[in-house]
Amino acid sequence: MRLGDLRHLLRQIAGYFSHWWLYIKALVKWFGVSYITGMACGMLGSAFHIGVEKATEFRGEHPWMLFLLPVLGLVIVLIYKVARVEGQGTDKILEEVQTGNGLSLALVPAIFFSTILTHLGGGSAGREGAALQMGGAIGYHTGRILRLDDKDLRTATMTGMAAFFSALFGTPLAATVFAMGVISIGLIYHAAFIPCLISALIAYGVSRRFGIAPTRFSVVAPGLSGMMLLRVAVLGILCALVSALFCYVLHGFEHRMARVFRNPWIRVVAGGIGVVGLTILVGSGDYNGAGMDVITRAVEQGEAVPYAFLLKMLFTALTLSAGFKGGEVVPSFFIGAVFGCAAGPLLGIPAGFAASIGLVSVFCGAVNCPLASIFLALELFGSSSGLLYYAIACGLSYVLSGYNGLYSHQRILYSKLKAQYIDVYTNAHHAGDVTRAEKEHQ
Repeated sequence: MRLGDLRHLLRQIAGYFSHWWLYIKALVKWFGVSYITGMACGMLGSAFHIGVEKATEFRGEHPWMLFLLPVLGLVIVLIYKVARVEGQGTDKILEEVQTGNGLSLALVPAIFFSTILTHLGGGSAGREGAALQMGGAIGYHTGRILRLDDKDLRTATMTGMAAFFSALFGTPLAATVFAMGVISIGLIYHAAFIPCLISALIAYGVSRRFGIAPTRFSVVAPGLSGMMLLRVAVLGILCALVSALFCYVLHGFEHRMARVFRNPWIRVVAGGIGVVGLTILVGSGDYNGAGMDVITRAVEQGEAVPYAFLLKMLFTALTLSAGFKGGEVVPSFFIGAVFGCAAGPLLGIPAGFAASIGLVSVFCGAVNCPLASIFLALELFGSSSGLLYYAIACGLSYVLSGYNGLYSHQRILYSKLKAQYIDVYTNAHHAGDVTRAEKEHQ
């Protein structure tokens, strides 16, 4: 071999290793970010889970806590004013990933304690709103400490979202896909897959160390048949309508409460009194808090009050629009499970299985994440035998729920009706597929 050929070969080898060194450095970087974020979210998520559970237990043992809900609401408003994070919620997390505007670390303690106070007083809310906000803020500030650039900070934010979601629900795969896909519908941030998955697995492991049991339900899926697929498809269509109704009621209450009660102190007291009054009127505490016991009864025992999904919508919309803190996902679980449990037998579907279909389908229609919803079904219900049923129901719910959504800063990049780039926000348009640029021009 001539000397020139040898030099050329050495340059090729050096270039080859230099190329792969970029990938190795990226993996090392993201493993470090994911480890720190996963550990932090796992520990804080475990503390948050325990805090919410203890608050719920205390309220169950002392029903009079319900009457303190308006007072606790005032404390929540005070917390947000002192922390200077008024008006910041899950939409702020989505905005950070989309635009890189940054997040306040003060959001973490604010949403942590405010959500616990909401559950302590019996407000109807979930936990995942707090999870996405705390996780996103932790991931973002971990990235800042490690001096990541703007694009990597957005990935770090998603990493925290996945980690905290996984710590609370024990569903690392669904949490990963959800964090990657909820920001911009029609676009999945594949570069965030490994960071999100690693952080989700680490957070899940930490939560297990703290004795946090993953959310699981015992469900028996019927054998695969064309007739049952058809019945499930009809249920999926109905769930799309329910999810759209939930989003409409939720955002409708939010706008009306803000218009009628412009002062946040008065608004939260009025909302708290409203929740107390509704609870007395209904004569049941099933609609206060997250309602996980109601969900379990619907899925595992096939028992649900037929109109319970409507009452849960009302309780949740009033609670969150008043200024109490929490999330909308667990209420969507509740609404979907009890609706499916009630409607399923009318279609010839076993009540418990129909409740599981309703749970993931209404969730899917509300968050516009079909893949995450299918993975959620797989992790929650622990069997792949009904996977095709969940897939068809989630797919139909996703398409037919329209462009509604729980998060108004969620962007729909591609039409649900055809392969067309539209770039619009949820809750701000209809199936006419008006593009974002056209809407802004209007």
